Amino acid sequence: MEQFQIVVGNRLRDISHAIQTHAVSHGYGAARDFLAHRIRPSIHEEPNFPHYELPGRGLCLEEGITITIEPMITTGTWQVKMDSNGWTARTRDGSYCAQYEHSIAITKDGPVIMTLQTN
Repeated sequence: MEQFQIVVGNRLRDISHAIQTHAVSHGYGAARDFLAHRIRPSIHEEPNFPHYELPGRGLCLEEGITITIEPMITTGTWQVKMDSNGWTARTRDGSYCAQYEHSIAITKDGPVIMTLQTN
């Protein structure tokens, strides 16, 4: 069973490290050009943080903080390029990738995923 990293007392980069470690352990990469961030009081708040990094660094997670994580997981390189429309991202080597986003509240009882989940 995997341990949650989004808990009171951990740091933002613990989340980053867990995302990268999980992706790599399954033979995937995590794009480094996109950042996660806080989402309260507005949708894009500092600090921004990557989906890769060494653990034990960054903002200490406290009850009531809300963040978003939105890693792009790739079947090849972590390097990406943006299309001329400024919105579409692709891997530089043409490998497949997928990106998802979750908004998460940090509570004393653990993380609460606030985005829609489907089965």
